[in-house]
Amino acid sequence: MRSRLLLVFLVLVGLLAAGLGVPLALTHAQRSQEEVFTDRLTDTISFASGAQRLLIESPDGHSASTAFVAEIARYDEVYDVAVAVFDRTGGLLVASRPPERLPGLEGEPADRLRVALAGRRSETHPLLMPWDDRPIVLAEPVLVDGEVVGATMTVSPTDALRSAELRAWSVIAGVALLALLAGALVALPLTVWILRPVRRLDAAMGRVGTAVVAGGPPGPPMRRTGPPELRLLAGSFDRMTETVRGALDAQRAFVADASHQLRNPLTALRLRLSNLDGHVDPAAAEEHAAALEESERLSRVLDGLLALARAERAADTASGETVTGLDDVVEDRLENWRPLAEHIGVELRRSGPRGLRARIDPAGLETVLDAVLDNALKYTPEGGRVRIATLRVADRVGVSVVDGGPGMTVEERARATDRFWRAPGQSNVEGSGLGLAIASRTAAAAGGRLALDPAPGGGLRVTLWLEPAPPAPAAPSPPSSPPSSPSPSHAPPGAPSGP
Repeated sequence: MRSRLLLVFLVLVGLLAAGLGVPLALTHAQRSQEEVFTDRLTDTISFASGAQRLLIESPDGHSASTAFVAEIARYDEVYDVAVAVFDRTGGLLVASRPPERLPGLEGEPADRLRVALAGRRSETHPLLMPWDDRPIVLAEPVLVDGEVVGATMTVSPTDALRSAELRAWSVIAGVALLALLAGALVALPLTVWILRPVRRLDAAMGRVGTAVVAGGPPGPPMRRTGPPELRLLAGSFDRMTETVRGALDAQRAFVADASHQLRNPLTALRLRLSNLDGHVDPAAAEEHAAALEESERLSRVLDGLLALARAERAADTASGETVTGLDDVVEDRLENWRPLAEHIGVELRRSGPRGLRARIDPAGLETVLDAVLDNALKYTPEGGRVRIATLRVADRVGVSVVDGGPGMTVEERARATDRFWRAPGQSNVEGSGLGLAIASRTAAAAGGRLALDPAPGGGLRVTLWLEPAPPAPAAPSPPSSPPSSPSPSHAPPGAPSGP
């Protein structure tokens, strides 16, 4: 986003530089050319006045012609401007250089000669660009008593004019590039200043969105920096965040209170349904069994909601100072789940390094392992295997559980820790959809994270990554004491028993 804004700013500066530089360059070229045109027009009119004697029959015409030719030849030698005089039919009378060195009378020179022989003055020469090497051609009529008797033409090269224009245009282009560079130097910190609160707002929005889905706190308030409009937006975002925080707190309190208040009536309902066993009409026995199953399912949902509420409260108040050895908790949970695994024909296998310690409460680690092992045993078919491994990777320790189930797609893994989410096609598997959500909140409360990845060979690998704790200090060995003298009651045989 910063690069796009910087590019837009540079494009605007470039357009501004072009909008100012191009007219300035054209104006400079036109002004320089007008000066040359005015100067050449004055000389051409002067030569037209001097050429009148060439075109009037007089006894001293030869001397006048000789003097005029010498004048235009000297002018051509000094200024490199060719001068030619034509009669009324367009025939060449005299020229400042040999005819073979004169420019051809085709195109623009021929047009200007016809205009002059028609009695009209030369028009302004069209604007020449630095890459246009055409000469400046001017033709003026020679008049005697108001009658056109011929025309005088000057042909001026434009090399010096074009070189001067090119230098001026180069200076203008250099100034434009410097302006563009200065704009870039100004735009870079300005872009950073404008976009820094935008990036913070974007990150905060993502954080709040994740917190809303995960049930965690929305996060700290926004820093109000940048333009005034963005500071106002940051204030509005903070107010929205506080509203979301209050809504989340009210939601968690409601879930916890409702779940707690419903447990006693639900327990009483289950007892009453159980007491009806054997007293229900055979025709309603199936409905009675279904009611018992639904009460059991509702009890599991309430237990899950209570566990989730406890995990979310723990995420708000966790200090991250409790240290737990992974081995004892992992072995304890394996022994707890092993009877169920043997009953359904699933093997539990433990691997990984021993002696790892992590910053997590033992009850929190038990909650995560119970939720993950419960899921793994549900989805692993009979004869399969669930592998539990302790891990040490770089600056993290963890516990992974790999099941033998069908696994999950990328989209399913992204939603697996949402509350009450069930994988499509798994509605026949018992559960409330809260297990992985509880595990994820509990992991976050300890400063860790729950990662879901596809397992090699199929299945799902759920890994709890935690911050490692320093190894437990070794127990000090008892100090060795010097041998003491034997007491009288243990004196060697033959020794005196008293003083």
